[in-house]
Amino acid sequence: MAEAINLSEPGVAEEEAEAAYDAFVLKNLKRNYTAHYMHGMLGMTGFRLFNAPTFLPAYLHMISGSTAVVGLGQALQQLGGIFSPIVGATQIEHRKRVLPVAVAMGIAMRLQILGIALSGFVLEGAPLLAAVLLFLFLFGIFSGAQSVAFQMLLAKVIPVARRGRLQALRNVTGGAIAAVLAWAAGRYFIAENLFGNGYGVTFLLAVGLTSLGLTALRVLMHEPEPPTVRAKSTLRARAKDFPALLRGDRGFMWFMIAQTCAVAGRIAAPFYVLHASATIELTGETLGYISLAYLGADVATNLAWGMAGDRFGFRAAFIAALALWIGATGLLIGAEGLGPILAAFFGLGAAASGLLMSTQTMVLEFGGREDVAMRLALSTTAQGLVSTIGPLAGGVLAARFGYVALFWVSIAFEAAALGLLVTLVEEPRRRRR
Repeated sequence: MAEAINLSEPGVAEEEAEAAYDAFVLKNLKRNYTAHYMHGMLGMTGFRLFNAPTFLPAYLHMISGSTAVVGLGQALQQLGGIFSPIVGATQIEHRKRVLPVAVAMGIAMRLQILGIALSGFVLEGAPLLAAVLLFLFLFGIFSGAQSVAFQMLLAKVIPVARRGRLQALRNVTGGAIAAVLAWAAGRYFIAENLFGNGYGVTFLLAVGLTSLGLTALRVLMHEPEPPTVRAKSTLRARAKDFPALLRGDRGFMWFMIAQTCAVAGRIAAPFYVLHASATIELTGETLGYISLAYLGADVATNLAWGMAGDRFGFRAAFIAALALWIGATGLLIGAEGLGPILAAFFGLGAAASGLLMSTQTMVLEFGGREDVAMRLALSTTAQGLVSTIGPLAGGVLAARFGYVALFWVSIAFEAAALGLLVTLVEEPRRRRR
């Protein structure tokens, strides 16, 4: 694997350089905590509106009339993110400052949502569908790269024991805002077809919120320069390090396999709301209520996920989230009427929140600092690969065998991930101690 190079000034001992780095982190912790909180609260709110398994799948189905196209759209979004995390990691792991790259990738992401929103006002028919699919693919490309960059920033400035609470606080407040806005968007934007394109107005709102979050991060954050970084390397050379990265840490390897199984379980996510339409009328108002239940679960559960992760480790949170996901999917299979469907979506939203927080935080806790970017890239790329195949396979399975069969396949993947976590993955924080 590539050797780390010392960037400390001549004559300064490694221990002193590390101490100075830690002192900078502690000195600026309050400011950087606020920056990440504002970015997460506003940014995640907007991305929830765009990426929740309600508005976007319903919009794709409306403009195409095809269940398969819903899966295709989700697959293209994930396809864009397969290799971009590795490319992004090679662009930041040798840099002392990551924030400029992260901001550039964040701006590029938001431009794709803007493109989808504006396309609905100026295009129709096949050109509209083609434009939306193209923007989803580009969104995936920039999303994969920025995910690595922003998680790298989080790892640099927020101590491990405080990451859960930070993510919980920003998700609770952001989730509350997103839940209310989702209900309002369904009730007033989409149901009333505001300005002739309620979905487009909803996506424009998402662009505005995410842009405010990115601006807050850029203005407030003070980024430290680490004592050591990796030597600049080519994409091919770093890709050759992947087997050694997995062999050198079997706990990380089994975590990766469990995470991949969990991501495969999302094969059914784009079709939850379409399954619900078999028993209730899918109007703008009901879409608003379902989105409120799904996103409102963040408000009700995020603080619990974060506090549990900080106290017991995020392996425990990962296990609990998987168990909840299995139970909520089972509830959705038999749900009839709005009440049970809302309960199922609440459970699915809570589980998705726990999975996201636990996997994003847990991956940072394996190994040394110099390999954080590549561990993130490897994790994100694996998720992107599975997530690309998943929606396409899900669309085919749903079209041929129905939504219920698809949901049972999803449960099987989640159960496999749960079994691996319980039997083969050790809590990395305990091992570090």
